[in-house]
Amino acid sequence: VAEDKVAFELACDELRADEEVALAAVVHDGDALRLADATLRADRRFVLAAVMHSGYALLWASDELRADREVVLAAVRQRASALLYAQEDLQMDRGFILAAVALNGEAL
Repeated sequence: VAEDKVAFELACDELRADEEVALAAVVHDGDALRLADATLRADRRFVLAAVMHSGYALLWASDELRADREVVLAAVRQRASALLYAQEDLQMDRGFILAAVALNGEAL
């Protein structure tokens, strides 16, 4: 799964819920988080690791984690456009936007 997105797409539910397997897939392709088990998409530690490798993965994180300042900033640090996937409350928070831009000027 670390080199082939299709392998994770075809994986059984048990493998999609396996943290090590899912993270290997997400590191290769952030979009793979959408295929990971819902418990992983809601696991703060897992999602934080995922967005550090692929800011795009934030799109598939739980709503709660897309509202988590630290998780979103980690995603923005890796990929400026991840700011688009943050919950609206964060997108409207001036202080948060300034912090995001300070981490990644392309977030502007």
